[in-house]
Amino acid sequence: MSFDNITFPISIARGSSGGPERRTDVVTTASGHEERNSRWAHSRRRFNIGSGMKTLNDIDAVIQFFEGRRGKLHGFRFRDHRDFKSCAPNQMPSALDQVIGVGDGNTAQFQVIKNYGTNPRIYQRAIVAPIASTLKVAVDGVETMNFTLDDLTGLITFSAQHIPPIAAVVTAGFMFDVPVRFDTDAISINFSNFEAGEIPDIALIEVR
Repeated sequence: MSFDNITFPISIARGSSGGPERRTDVVTTASGHEERNSRWAHSRRRFNIGSGMKTLNDIDAVIQFFEGRRGKLHGFRFRDHRDFKSCAPNQMPSALDQVIGVGDGNTAQFQVIKNYGTNPRIYQRAIVAPIASTLKVAVDGVETMNFTLDDLTGLITFSAQHIPPIAAVVTAGFMFDVPVRFDTDAISINFSNFEAGEIPDIALIEVR
């Protein structure tokens, strides 16, 4: 995947619309009962940044960013202010926020994840674009710095001398971005309509 490790302008992202989508097939039988099948194991996020553009300077910033990414060609980071923390939006991340694994004495790598929902329907979302400066990690409740992070995969690697022992619970807290790309190769904005309050339609889609 061609990906630029650069963040879309946060002030514009804050005013965007969007969120997760899933793909579910629903078939109604002759008896009126439903059969449902999920085609995607993981949700995919879509955003529209048009509602975040308030000024002519915002339009310029988006065009600059669009041209820099060559339209759909290169992915980038996007801050989804509806969901960008391992904790509640009004809190700060703690090393105890999310259980990301249990040690076996041999495994050194753990994927940063965020858990959604409750048993028996917990959904585990792999966080592949964590913000490195915000990451906190704990092993059995004790915070540690004995790891490295790949902020383009979300993989944590513990040093050889600090691999989590058997049954040790590994937890993490963090902020994160969503890897996305433009879902269009053309941007068309009418200045007169924009100044009259019309919201441009500029879509982004999550990339995996």
